[in-house]
Amino acid sequence: MSESELDLDLDELSSAEDFLEYFGVSYEPVVVHVNRLHILQRFHDYLSRLDDMPVDDDARRLVYRQLLTEAYGDFVESDALTEKVFKVFRMNEPMVAEIPLADLAGQL
Repeated sequence: MSESELDLDLDELSSAEDFLEYFGVSYEPVVVHVNRLHILQRFHDYLSRLDDMPVDDDARRLVYRQLLTEAYGDFVESDALTEKVFKVFRMNEPMVAEIPLADLAGQL
């Protein structure tokens, strides 16, 4: 099976700015400069949650544009520390452990 025109185009994109410009998503350079990896990871996360991806290139472009717009928008309204896209931002969150009361009674 040969790659579609969209697939070939996607292979050429390497930066968040490339993706945003390709899909026609308006953006503020300062937002992208600070959050480029977070935006791309969030975009990837959104794509991975899709149950069905359209086969048609035009339909796929629309889906990609919508999800990329959402991913970018997450960081216009918030920041990387709040969004916690990468594991490193979640590592110091409090851990919750449940210990049965019977186990505690045996320790006394």
